Amino acid sequence: MAPEDRAAFLHVAAGLALCAATVASGALDGAAVEVGYGHYAELPVAWLPGPLAMPCNALVNLGYAGAGWRWLPRAGAGPHRYLQAVFAAMALAYGPVQWVRIWTQRPRTAVLDQWVTLPFFAWAAVWCRAAADGWRPHRTLLAVALSLASYGLALLHRRGFEAALAAHVAAVAAAARRAQRLRGDAATARAAAVGFAACLGFVGLKVADPWLGRWWLFRRFSGHFWSKVCDVLQIHAAFLFLTRLGRPPAAAPPE
Repeated sequence: MAPEDRAAFLHVAAGLALCAATVASGALDGAAVEVGYGHYAELPVAWLPGPLAMPCNALVNLGYAGAGWRWLPRAGAGPHRYLQAVFAAMALAYGPVQWVRIWTQRPRTAVLDQWVTLPFFAWAAVWCRAAADGWRPHRTLLAVALSLASYGLALLHRRGFEAALAAHVAAVAAAARRAQRLRGDAATARAAAVGFAACLGFVGLKVADPWLGRWWLFRRFSGHFWSKVCDVLQIHAAFLFLTRLGRPPAAAPPE
């Protein structure tokens, strides 16, 4: 394993441990979260064990592991490899976090799931800035710290998490637009378009889950399930965009 990969996995593991310890301490118990099968259109299957009670919403989390494994860096060095390894490690870690939330339906696992979503977007913005302007570790540390702190909005208002998430999505959009303008080409433009379309699907389908559940077709493969499919797709598109950005066409990964 390259030094950049070891550093990336260590930093992601340390960040996740910090978040988990903070949640376990009860410091974020005031955050508003939705728990219970009643908040999902997928009907639980009584004869399946708890971890698979909602099989589609549970198994879709394997997609995150697939994306993380697919994009683990196998070549290269320096900040670019480190950033790719961080993003891949976060994808590998997020699947189990989301699955535990689906399994346990407990407030604290829901809080952890929400919280770790934010730095995922923050690191995408950081990678865009690094591709456009060069690697600046102090700026990265500040961006990640602000991202983690922004979950405090969930303690101030019942829609605080949504406000923080919207700010993160806007930051990624601005950073990606600038990076595309400075370093992009037609292939990165297509990847960015797919990524933001998937992001809209990720948000929209999750919000529409109860409404879509009125139709039998969405009571197994529910809006929440398809939202997660879109989430995996936007992660894949982000990798396509960011690994190609600024590279000569011959060095770009195949699409």
